[in-house]
Amino acid sequence: MSDDAPGSAVAERVLRVASALFAIVFALLVASAITVPAAELAVSIGLVAEGSTGYQLLRTVLQFGGFAVAVAGYLAITGEWELARASRPDARQAAIVVGGGAVLFAFQYGALFALDQVGLSTGQNQAVVPAGDPVTYYLAMIAVSLAVVGPVEELLFRGVVQGGVRRAFDAVPAVLIASLAFGLIHLPSVSGTPAERWAYVGVVVVLGSVLGALYEWTDNVVVPGLAHGVYNAAIYVVLLSQAL
Repeated sequence: MSDDAPGSAVAERVLRVASALFAIVFALLVASAITVPAAELAVSIGLVAEGSTGYQLLRTVLQFGGFAVAVAGYLAITGEWELARASRPDARQAAIVVGGGAVLFAFQYGALFALDQVGLSTGQNQAVVPAGDPVTYYLAMIAVSLAVVGPVEELLFRGVVQGGVRRAFDAVPAVLIASLAFGLIHLPSVSGTPAERWAYVGVVVVLGSVLGALYEWTDNVVVPGLAHGVYNAAIYVVLLSQAL
């Protein structure tokens, strides 16, 4: 029995990590299955025009709605609802949300400045490139970031992925594994040279680690979700100010 125990423990850890990472694949599949036909239907009935601002916004909302559906399905199938620990933030956690969003925002611009000093830059995420009117798009994305993108991404990556890996490892490995997955998932949507794209991923991994630390600190996935939303919204506020 003692000889089998170490092997069983390793197998359980591998299974836990694989299950957590599979949640990302599952979310991508579900989001694609929802986004593509729903967007095509919206175009066919004249709700939005393909390539318009409305179309771009609709696809974003559908994609993250698909992520949310996938997370709910994953938790229902596994029965591990406790992974995504969520509650209404109290006054202390609300302050952490604002402070966390500010730290993320400051780090990004600090990282961009530091990279620029050594002749490097990051690629550009296509989510910040408007298909139509930039003012309308950025205004809408401020709200979408706060209400949809930030909370749903954190529900997936911090709640399900980090929470799942946390059952196999301590906090630091769980945060790092979830953050690495978080960074890599952004790679296909980033344009630029290979060096610029990987620099972008590196920045996102660090941002994810901060969000992971917030989840560990507060034990409430709503906190990193809103901090992420505040950070994204701040970026769109800057872009909006530049477009006016």
